[in-house]
Formats: sequence, C-alpha cells, structure tokens
Amino acid sequence: MIVLIVVASFLLASISIIQFKTEAKEYHQERLERKENAVKEHINYVLATTTYPLKTQNLDLIFKDKIHELAQIHKIEINIYSLDGKLLKSSKESFAVDKIAPPIPEYILKLVRSSIEKRFVDIKTIDGVKNRSSYSLIKDEKFKPLGILNLPYLEDDGYYDNELNTFLIRLSQVYSFMLIVAFALAYFLSTYITKSLKTISERLEETNLDQKNEKIVLEANSKEVNFLIRAYNGMVDKLETSAIKLAQSEREEAWREMAKQVAHEIKNPLTPMRLTVQSFQRKFDPNDPDVKQKMNDYSETLIQQIDTMTAVASAFSNFASMPAQQNETLNVVEVVELALDIFNEDYIVFEKEEEEIISKMDRTQLIRVITNLVKNATQAIPESQFQKSIVVSVKRRNNDVEIAVKDNGIGIQKQDIGRIFEPKFTTKTSGMGLGLGIIKNIIENYKGTITFESTYGKGTTFTVSLPITNS
Repeated sequence: MIVLIVVASFLLASISIIQFKTEAKEYHQERLERKENAVKEHINYVLATTTYPLKTQNLDLIFKDKIHELAQIHKIEINIYSLDGKLLKSSKESFAVDKIAPPIPEYILKLVRSSIEKRFVDIKTIDGVKNRSSYSLIKDEKFKPLGILNLPYLEDDGYYDNELNTFLIRLSQVYSFMLIVAFALAYFLSTYITKSLKTISERLEETNLDQKNEKIVLEANSKEVNFLIRAYNGMVDKLETSAIKLAQSEREEAWREMAKQVAHEIKNPLTPMRLTVQSFQRKFDPNDPDVKQKMNDYSETLIQQIDTMTAVASAFSNFASMPAQQNETLNVVEVVELALDIFNEDYIVFEKEEEEIISKMDRTQLIRVITNLVKNATQAIPESQFQKSIVVSVKRRNNDVEIAVKDNGIGIQKQDIGRIFEPKFTTKTSGMGLGLGIIKNIIENYKGTITFESTYGKGTTFTVSLPITNS
C-alpha cells in the first residue's frame, strides 16, 4: 500500500511537471503570436499613412521615429531587416558589443521565404534561458515584400515555476499526510492480523505429544488465518488420538516386558527350591541322627528362596501401584530429616543450610525417593569396610531445592554408568533393579532432575533437583 502511494505520488509529480512545461510553452508561443500580430497591424498602419515611397531602402526613414513608439506601446524589442538580412532599424538605442549588427542567418531567410505563412520562429537556449525570435515578412498593400520583421522574445517562466513549486509543495504535503495515515493504518492492520498469528504461534510452541493440547477458539477476518486455525485444531484432534494409541501401546509393551522380568525372577528361586525338595525326598531317613539339622538346613534354604520371591513380588507391587500425586504444602527439610529416622545406621549424617524450604509436593513420594536413595547408598558400602559414611544434604539453589545423597561405597563402574536408570538393570545380587527407575519417574513428574557422580572404589553422589512450587 505504501509503495503504491509513493509510486502514485512520483507519477503524479512527473505528469504535473510535464503539464506545467507544456502549458508554459503554449503560453509563450501564443503570447509571441499575439504580439507579432499586433505589431504587424501597427506597422501596416504606419506604411499606409507614410509619405515615403514603399520601398525597402525607405524603411529606415519610415520607421525612424515610429519604431521606438511601437516598441514602447507593445513592450517588445522590434528589429527591421532588409530582404537580404541586413539590419535597417532597431528599437534598441545602441549595440553594446557590435557597432554593426550581425545579419540574419541564411538558413533563417530560406525558412521564412519557403514557409507558407512566410514566418519562422527561432528557439535558442542561452545560459539556461529559452529565447524565442520570430521572423516574418513586411509587405505593402499589394503584398509585395519590403523587409523582414524580427521580434526577440525572452521566455519568463517565473510565474509557472512559482506555480509548479507551490503545487509540488502542496502535493508533497498531501502525500506526506497520506503516507503517515498509510503507515498508521498498516501498523494497526498488521497488529490486528499478527495477533491471530501470534496466538497460533504460541499454541504451536506449546503443543506436545505427552500433554493435553487446547484448541484455538478464535474467529479471524482473514480466510487464510481461519483455514490455518482449522488445520491446527484438526492436528490437535489427530495428535490426541495418536497420543492415546501410543500411550496404550507403550503401556502394553511395558507390561509385557515387566511380566517377562517377573516370570524370570520368580523362576530363579523355584529351581533351587525344586532341587532342595527332590534331594530331601531321596535322602530323608527318619533314623538318621542328624535328621533335625538336615531339616533345619532344608527349611532355611526354602525360606531364603521364598523371601527372594516375596521381595520380587513387593518390588513389582510397588512399581505397579504408583499412587496419584497428593500434593500438599510441606517443609522439604523436615520431611527429608524424618525420612532418615527409619535408618539405624549411625554413619548416616544429615546436613541442612536452612531450617525451612517450603514447597508443594506429595509427602509419600518424596519419602520414597529419600529412602530408596539412602537404602541404595547403604547397600553400596561393603560390610567389611572400616569407615562408612553417608551424607544427606538439603539446600536451596535459586528456585530449586537440591537434595544430595553421598556415600563412600564401592562406586559405579564405567561400563554401568549409562544403564543405572534402566528399569531392569541392577548391580546387586538380589532385587529387580526397579528402585532408581521408580524415583526417576517420580522426580520427572515434578519436572525435576536426578544426576549422579561416581568414582569406582571411592563412592557415589546422587543429586535430586526439584522445582520449588508454592501454588
């Protein structure tokens, strides 16, 4: 729109300049013709009333006194030449440069004689100023040529130049105002249009497969924008359907894998239990003097395997029954300290930088995270190790609460570092390796992170960072 206004103003200014120049040219041409006709009529009157014979050589005498009178009446310079182009009489008082005026050029004489009107206008530009000079024949009453009349005419375009400048100034003012209006209109229109596009852009940035995406409820004036909104809303519907199918597929796959793992873990203790029972059947002798001791040994073996199966069932039950978050406002420092009370190890130390860090989260899940990490830390320290140390610290880091569990156990080997949070991975001789997977799931549900640093043979530090949410 703005470009069109600029182009239109340029074209209008160009056309106006051309129009003004054309009008000025026509004005000067008509003005010179009017003056020439008036001078000629006056000359014919002088010729008709003179007492001198009408001959070329007498023109100097005829217009000796009259030529100045004519020049004053018509306000124009008058020169009378002979038919061969020599100056006979001029209204000028004297020649400033040449004592003898230059004759009319031969080509002008030919053009005057050959033209139908016996007239020619010579146009020259001197120092940027256009000069017109008309040449026409002077005739007697019998139309016999007597001489040549020359009327020099200096074009004065001051009036038209002033008018043109005034017009261009007004034109620039009008178009400047129009440009300002156009800029303002373009700004408001672009703001109005981009408001809808900004809403769509924000929704697109917020769109995610793992969340409920809201549709855009907006009716724009632009058909294209409305089409884009309908396309986005359609995409949200398809995305929701895909997310449901994907979630269902992932759940089914996860449960299949879990079932395989549970079946494998249950089969492990069943084999030694079967072998123990079979051995008992073959070797049982009621009369054996060590029958009681052997019964105790068999019973202990069976109880150990049963305990292993119970632990597997408990771990699976805990993993499968993740309760919904029951968020409450609590003091994280106090909850972490209370979670450590269930541990009897005297080498577990609690450190805090401040007495109170208030946040809103599920108390049970927070306790589960702490107890699981501390339990793993105690299991990572060998029974035979002389100096044992576990330090649990709570501190504030900007808008996060940071919980660290540091032990001086055996650490994690390099080849196992990348698999620590895998659901089925464990470095212990018992268990299913679900503990760290559970707490990682809890932490990520709160948009938090869990990281660790470990040096094999020296110990490991797990660090949990959870955002502080007061509302």
